[in-house]
Amino acid sequence: MTTATAVKTDLETQYAETFRASKLLYERAVAVLPNGVTHDSRIANPFPVYVHKAAGSKKQTVDGTELIDYWVGHGALLLGHGRPEVIEAARKQAEQGTHLGACHELEIEWAELVCDMVPGADRVRFTNSGTEASLMALRLARAATGRNKIIKFNGHFHGWHDHTEHAVDPPYDEPMSPGILEEIAAQVICLPAGDLSAVENAILSDGDIAAVILEPTGGCFGAVPVLPDFVKGLSELTARLNTLLIFDEVVTGFRVSPGGVQEVLGVKPDMTLLAKVVAGGFPGGALAGRKDVMLGALEFGEGGRARKMHHPGTFNGNPVSAAAGITTLKIIRSGEDIEKANRLARTLRDEINSIFRTRGIPGTCYGQYSDFNINLFPDVPQAGAGLEEIVRFDHEKLRPGAPTPIPDRFRMAMMLNGVDLPKMRGLTSSAHTDEDIERTVSAIENALEEVVMRNA
Repeated sequence: MTTATAVKTDLETQYAETFRASKLLYERAVAVLPNGVTHDSRIANPFPVYVHKAAGSKKQTVDGTELIDYWVGHGALLLGHGRPEVIEAARKQAEQGTHLGACHELEIEWAELVCDMVPGADRVRFTNSGTEASLMALRLARAATGRNKIIKFNGHFHGWHDHTEHAVDPPYDEPMSPGILEEIAAQVICLPAGDLSAVENAILSDGDIAAVILEPTGGCFGAVPVLPDFVKGLSELTARLNTLLIFDEVVTGFRVSPGGVQEVLGVKPDMTLLAKVVAGGFPGGALAGRKDVMLGALEFGEGGRARKMHHPGTFNGNPVSAAAGITTLKIIRSGEDIEKANRLARTLRDEINSIFRTRGIPGTCYGQYSDFNINLFPDVPQAGAGLEEIVRFDHEKLRPGAPTPIPDRFRMAMMLNGVDLPKMRGLTSSAHTDEDIERTVSAIENALEEVVMRNA
């Protein structure tokens, strides 16, 4: 047995013993759920850990282990788990009705807050998720322009529907998902992020481009980052060429700033996708946009339903989600909770890079705002590299598509040290504390010792 195999085996053995109750639940799950999970990102080797409650910055596993949480509800919980004001608002509304099947005042107040806070929001239509908002935006773009094709960027994720499930993970020239019709895939043009000339050439040469969609901090909330100048240039370019610009702010909306990335950059997209924070950690999303774009195909007119883009949705504007969303948006309007989450993430990134430098480990931690990305793959930029250097780096190495043993082993080691990371990255919340950051730094140092140094 090689040393590497011995270390891996020892780590897996300890993991299996520590999370024995989770292992038993996983064995039940695989009998009724494909791979035992309900979300692709929750799959884990050898098995996922099961959580039964959470509060603030912590999760409690069914095994009785407390974990500092950096999933934060897939980015939805900027305020942390169970913020009392949000829970109370949802509880009060639940007592009044969880599904009214009718118009209600809360949906108006919710939309008013979104329009007031998001620069590009003149009108809002609520959905049940970010994926639904994305699907709606692309259909609306086609209806508004009379054109068919969409431009998206390599490494950017806009939900799992057929029109955007392309070029998310390397290799970018391979289909992301089986089951997507070739006829639909042909309507999506995937380009390298950061290349304005490629976008201009595509729009001018094709003549059938309805919209350009992107995550304005880069793919997967900056895991594959873009520069602000590219986003500003894209806004000017699409306006000049009469093509709609869609910002996917499902993660960045209300997390980067009260008005999202568009507020920070001073750029108004034609449409904005929102979810996660907008519903206060409850199910919900929204499409917001320019008045003329939103009303052009969504309002009933003289032609009745035949001239209107169809948009039902059983849980659109759900009153419990609305109550939670309203309370959350009112809390974060001041920006204090956002700045705290951003500050803690900056501290964590700095401390992780310090570990890389002092221990001589080839790696880097990068990010903006409240995210952090840890990269231990070969030939990574030097620890503490600036945004421009990260942007110039090989994007396929920043977020490789092929699985490697390091993320799995690192995740296990972090779990055993009391920290829950989604692989090699995470997000902070305003519920995290300086003590959480200190404990996390110590956990990362221990995990790197276990996973990297012992196999050097």
